[in-house]
Amino acid sequence: MDFHGPITPTTKNGNRYIILLTDVLSKFVITKAVCDCTASTAARFLTEEVILKYGTPKCILTDNSTHFTATLMNELFKKIGVTHLYSTPYHPMTNGQIERFNATMDAKIAALSNEKRTNWDEQLPFVTFNYNASIHETTGQIPFELIYGRSPTLPFDQQQPLVTLSQDPEYKSKLSHYLATLTGQAKVKILSQQEKYKERYD
Repeated sequence: MDFHGPITPTTKNGNRYIILLTDVLSKFVITKAVCDCTASTAARFLTEEVILKYGTPKCILTDNSTHFTATLMNELFKKIGVTHLYSTPYHPMTNGQIERFNATMDAKIAALSNEKRTNWDEQLPFVTFNYNASIHETTGQIPFELIYGRSPTLPFDQQQPLVTLSQDPEYKSKLSHYLATLTGQAKVKILSQQEKYKERYD
């Protein structure tokens, strides 16, 4: 989990930062435009945008910034049973997936925003969805599909005629097998990429 910013200019809604969390396995990203980078903002994001929508993570990796080391955050992590891990300062591989997403996100938001870029926060959900609905270079899988067990339905997909499907009694077991296959492939790709990064930086 990380804060990105401050971003210039401040939006019409007063937002200057983006807080985001990336799932290590699926690479699924959760983002929100926020006005500040305080511990209370981080706690609210974790509670409202992550836990109440996706469940409680087993562990969360952050840097050593005060908004993540504050008493408020430590108490929250302890209360919900989350293991809080800290990234290694100045290490290029640590939390690198967030840094790579930030670079991609900045370019796409800039392209979609108005001339003065005062509405970048309004473009953030579209950029995030686009990222989650695209094949990830590291895993070779679509983050959305790894999280939900199905391909994302895009706006133009709705133009096709509706089809009524009979319920498959083996749907649950097939879905479990399908997700296990996808996550297995993603793990292999991630380990392969980690070895490449390790060789590059050692």
